[in-house]
Amino acid sequence: MTRTRADYPLAETQPDDIIGTRGKRLSDITLDAVLAGGITMEDLRITPDALKAQAGISRDAGRPTLALNFERAAELVNVPQDFIMQVYELLRPGRAGSKQQILDAAATLRSVHGATRMADFVEEAAETYEARGLYTYRF
Repeated sequence: MTRTRADYPLAETQPDDIIGTRGKRLSDITLDAVLAGGITMEDLRITPDALKAQAGISRDAGRPTLALNFERAAELVNVPQDFIMQVYELLRPGRAGSKQQILDAAATLRSVHGATRMADFVEEAAETYEARGLYTYRF
């Protein structure tokens, strides 16, 4: 379903359409449900669908860069946290010893995790870091 500016904020306009990984709707997450023990941290995690919905709203509002950020975030939801932190560390200027290390991380994002937009972003960073000499300079 394509989202528009009229759907913003989703928590208020579409709470029954936002469904967590365990199948609970946003509207099901109430104080009573929490106190009864029926809500877990997993119910509070953002889902790729929710991020894609936010991307649609952003695009409709004339904010294509923000939309792309939401789409990249949607790709990362199910990527293991330790791998995200490894890539983050590589992307800090002066941390990667070579362009190939960053390209390898991008390849893993693409082939193992299906995160093609993120892989493109990381590959672009590898090119930029090479052009600016950021593989040898450490801050």
